[in-house]
Amino acid sequence: MILSRTDPASVATCVQEIRAGGLIGLPTETVYGLGADASNDVAVAKIFQTKGRPQNHPLIVHVSDQDGGLSGAEHFATKIPEFARLLMLAFWPGPLTLILPRREGVGRASAGGQHTIGLRCPDHFDAQAILHGLRHAPGPVVWGVAAPSANQFGRVSPTTAAHVESEIGADLPILDGGACHLGIESTIVDCSRGVPVLLRPGSITAVQIEAACGQALRAANDMPNHTAPRASGTLESHYAPRAKVRLLSKNELKTALQNRSDTKTKPPQTSVGVYVRNFTPKAAPALHVRQMPMDAENAAHELFAVLRELDAQNVAEIWVESVPNEPLWAGVADRLQRASS
Repeated sequence: MILSRTDPASVATCVQEIRAGGLIGLPTETVYGLGADASNDVAVAKIFQTKGRPQNHPLIVHVSDQDGGLSGAEHFATKIPEFARLLMLAFWPGPLTLILPRREGVGRASAGGQHTIGLRCPDHFDAQAILHGLRHAPGPVVWGVAAPSANQFGRVSPTTAAHVESEIGADLPILDGGACHLGIESTIVDCSRGVPVLLRPGSITAVQIEAACGQALRAANDMPNHTAPRASGTLESHYAPRAKVRLLSKNELKTALQNRSDTKTKPPQTSVGVYVRNFTPKAAPALHVRQMPMDAENAAHELFAVLRELDAQNVAEIWVESVPNEPLWAGVADRLQRASS
């Protein structure tokens, strides 16, 4: 059930659903989330069940921008280090998730049973309207909404309300906040081990993080594995369409297309999707071509929508031209690498 953002009753409907222990489709600037009261373990269990997600794979909890998001963070987390507070000040509301020590007795199911919890303050008007409504509605305060991407576990994240409905079904109340502005999930920084550690790249770059917190950002593989918290969206295989995704250089992609067109020595080929940056392939039967933007921001914005669109063409494979190995492209490169795994 897609709810119009122009209807004043839509936010109230979402607030009531969450307070009653139900689920909603939550728009954010990154992707749409499948939201529930982060402190209601029964409601959170519905997220795992609906997505087919392992219950030990933690969720990200979204908090209100009231008090800069700090009061919500302090409800769920304890011993927030100073560098984490600096990151909140610089990037909240925004596409940055911080992994922090979890306060005992709070949000255990949302955290996947860990002693840490992932927190984010979304930069989206409609998401904040729901979070504010939950903070101020009569009854116990709902301090945060657990909201992983609103899709089946491991599949392509949704960036429109229609994507959510196609994944979860028409019975779910989904607030239509428009197409997500950023289009890929948040950057995740682990702040639970005394230094900032990058767990997942996103729209906020490593250089921006280091400038804001005044510390060098460590890579996850530079830290002892036995101390690493689990985090959302960091499995090797993730964000995958039904079709097999192949990452190819420009020259590899040209060669693959040439081989495919050589019908003299090969039988007709199965349907293939192509997502390419630096050239325009010739039209061919059962070849579905989409041009990737040359800049990282627009490529991120449309990435998941294009993968879904090509998947809807029932292609057997999606051939994607590799993106530049540059900081601005790190989030897109990460999603493509996981989609191809």
